[in-house]
Amino acid sequence: MLYRKIISDTLKRIAVMWGTAFLGWALCLCQPPLVLAGQPSSPLNRISSQDALLVAGPGGHVIYSKNETRKCVPASTLKILTALAAIHHLGKSHRFRTEFYQDPDQNLKVKGYGDPLLKSEVWQEIAQALTSRLQGFKDLILDDTYFVHNIHIPGVGSSTNPYDAPIGALCANFNTVFFKRDDTGRIVSAEPQTPMTPFALEKLRLLGSNTGRVTLCQNGHDAARYAGELVVHFLKERGKVGQGQVREGVVGPGDTLVYTYYSILTLEQVLKEMFEFSNNFIANQILIAIGAHVHGPPGTLAKGVRVLSDFARDVLHLHDIEIAEGSGISRKNRLSALGMLAVLRRFTPHRALLVHEGGVFYKSGTLKGVKTRAGYIEDRSGNPYYFVIFLNSSHADIDSIFECVKNSLGNG
Repeated sequence: MLYRKIISDTLKRIAVMWGTAFLGWALCLCQPPLVLAGQPSSPLNRISSQDALLVAGPGGHVIYSKNETRKCVPASTLKILTALAAIHHLGKSHRFRTEFYQDPDQNLKVKGYGDPLLKSEVWQEIAQALTSRLQGFKDLILDDTYFVHNIHIPGVGSSTNPYDAPIGALCANFNTVFFKRDDTGRIVSAEPQTPMTPFALEKLRLLGSNTGRVTLCQNGHDAARYAGELVVHFLKERGKVGQGQVREGVVGPGDTLVYTYYSILTLEQVLKEMFEFSNNFIANQILIAIGAHVHGPPGTLAKGVRVLSDFARDVLHLHDIEIAEGSGISRKNRLSALGMLAVLRRFTPHRALLVHEGGVFYKSGTLKGVKTRAGYIEDRSGNPYYFVIFLNSSHADIDSIFECVKNSLGNG
């Protein structure tokens, strides 16, 4: 009997030992193979004191990190926060609108509300819709008062590069023109859908450039003027010729609404385009628009920044963030890797809006001396792991660091 008891106790101990070993083995299979600091292949070894890196599991638990609380320049990864706040306040199905009125003197008035995707093709569709609603018109009056004029975005310069295009309540073609010169040296449009308007031609002659895409406008008034001349051109093509001039003005209580254009794109689709091209113009148009939506018109940079800051504090519970604008072009923006993790966790249901390659969904950012990347790496079951890489001073290769992160999760 004593022998049997000894054998029974021994078997129990063996069972416990094997059970514990099996549980540990099973857990190892479920967890990603971590790369520890000090190992040659560790991404942590490539992060300087000025940089930050963080990798977290599907539940948000941090797997490994370095300098995760350090405030860094997020560059264009900030667009994820802007998109998240826009979805929160406007909803994914929101559509920007543009209104058209006639006053008692038969002037046609256009009132903009910040639609960032009023391209030439859209203005053509609008002109077609207006032809059945107008007998004719005198002046074309542009109401761009939904945004204040001359909004300066920190980080945006005064060059003719498209990324320095100003924002405004009434715009066209991202406030840029794509042009070339014909065989005679004459300035012509490089896009078949976009005519060369008198305003654009005058600006291009002053620039003296030969070809390319440039921004013509330095303020919201110029932007509205360019959009207005496109409207006049497309209406003229359809037999509706204005008898007067294109000028600024406002919609009054005695004016009659004749047409409202609602964008064919939902906010969700606008955001997808913003992410695809990392478009700063779209991001800050949205920022000012949600500022006007929450705090009332006119839209200002201060109102937009306030909405973003309040959302970060009240919804994401972030207190280590500094926001100067909504696109990430400003170096005054500051966010920690741990703060970006909170943004990513909230954005998880919308991650398909980001650029993606296989099971990797991400947003990258680049400024001089700054490289960033943040997003999701899905496992075989589609569960998202989170990663944040903020390189603010090192000369490290962000692509190789990211590959190292993927390898650490078994996704190399």
